[in-house]
Amino acid sequence: MSENRNPGLRRGAKVAGVAAAAALAVGLFSPGAANADVFVPLPDGQKAGFGYTMGLVGSSAIVSPSLASNGAGRVVWVSGKAFADVTVTPEGDPGPNNGPENDDAENSGTNNSSTHGASQINTGFIVGCQVDVGGISLGGGIGGGLDSGDGVLGALSGSISLGIGPGEVKFVSIDDKDITKPGRYAIDYQDVQMEIQGCGGFAQARSYTNIEIIGDNYIKATLYGQPFSIG
Repeated sequence: MSENRNPGLRRGAKVAGVAAAAALAVGLFSPGAANADVFVPLPDGQKAGFGYTMGLVGSSAIVSPSLASNGAGRVVWVSGKAFADVTVTPEGDPGPNNGPENDDAENSGTNNSSTHGASQINTGFIVGCQVDVGGISLGGGIGGGLDSGDGVLGALSGSISLGIGPGEVKFVSIDDKDITKPGRYAIDYQDVQMEIQGCGGFAQARSYTNIEIIGDNYIKATLYGQPFSIG
């Protein structure tokens, strides 16, 4: 089976990222150390259904205090690989566009979870401030909505700046890939930086990977990662 990989999203090494990697190599990461970077390994996940198997492997996060040192900011670097093995042929009717404006192809869809006229795999993170994100799902009508500007543009450049206040939840897109034929489709991301500002309390994040296959047998499914603390 062919593999369609996306090796992009590998940002240039920054001083903080290099320092974090060096500290990890000598075992200096410690949740109890003041102002220390914390390495968070995350478990793999997999979900299967008719015509597809999707998964998330090699996931991890490095959490650091914000350089602003104002108590309301923190930085997290996320890494992982989302993939989908697709055996069905994505042909036939394009399927539903269930966004707020069904007649506008550019605006159809919500929270990265609805077709834009082609089958697709997309992945990203749900980020909450003083909210347990373990019960949050895509398309749930969250007030924070999809942070499309910061998410899409930030991920492609390797850095995402996210303003989020207490009680808010935002969806941050890392990347997406159209599914044009049966095969394996993968999105690799390494040390994508998310800088969270404005959250004075605890913050959480969890990954999501969404697959949508258009055609006569319309399929949509989402795999969620384990929630983790970002300070």
